[in-house]
Amino acid sequence: MCTQVDSRKFEEVAVVAGNRRVGPGLFELALKADRTAAAIRPGQFVHLLLDAHREHILRRPFSVYRIDDAGNVVVLYQVVGKGSALMGDLRPGDPCSLIAPLGNVWPMPAGDGRVLIVCGGLGSAPLFMFAQRLACEGVGFDVVLGARSAAHHVARERYAALIGREPVIATDDGSLGYAGFATEPAREMLATGAYSSVYCCGPDIFMKLVAGIASDAGVSCWVSEEKRMACGVGACLSCVVETTAGKRRSCVDGPVFDAKDVVWA
Repeated sequence: MCTQVDSRKFEEVAVVAGNRRVGPGLFELALKADRTAAAIRPGQFVHLLLDAHREHILRRPFSVYRIDDAGNVVVLYQVVGKGSALMGDLRPGDPCSLIAPLGNVWPMPAGDGRVLIVCGGLGSAPLFMFAQRLACEGVGFDVVLGARSAAHHVARERYAALIGREPVIATDDGSLGYAGFATEPAREMLATGAYSSVYCCGPDIFMKLVAGIASDAGVSCWVSEEKRMACGVGACLSCVVETTAGKRRSCVDGPVFDAKDVVWA
């Protein structure tokens, strides 16, 4: 996790190594894709095309959750429509096409202050490799994870194993940890003055709230704007993010942005 890698994008034929259900409508897809595994950096994503369903001509972007012990690229996805439902049918040995590595990376924090990672829902996936890098570099950090229910906290155990303790947990339904959104424990933690930077991923409204809390606390905040994408290489302009410097494309100018530069809706 601490090494420099080649970030030039390429297409790679990957092979499904595993595809398992980890929560309600939530799956971990493991792909044997050696070149992608070696090149991907925390915050970047891959653009996936299913070989068996090329009638779906548009690729689908997925942040890389982790590289597993076998060297497979692992993505975390939720079944929400026809395309993701087809992914649920993938079996070991099935081929697919990846374009990788795409997008920019999470910047390392400036200075020696402690870092707070705040995730909402599947936002836990894009930040896990970054958390691994922080741990590798000896940077102190804490983790706040929010999800709909206890059953939706599919990254909890991996974060706990990484940091050696339970992350701070929030659930919308109160079934585990704080009852409510992860924004509230994040607000309480930032109010202590112990942190110098925040890294956040989740729904836009969630990131907007966290960015505001970080701003009020006087600390920097980085967010990952995971927009709907078509081309993934900056040509189609379907993933535009409004910023103080004008329109920016999430796929090439992001997905990671300084929260103070985002014009939130």
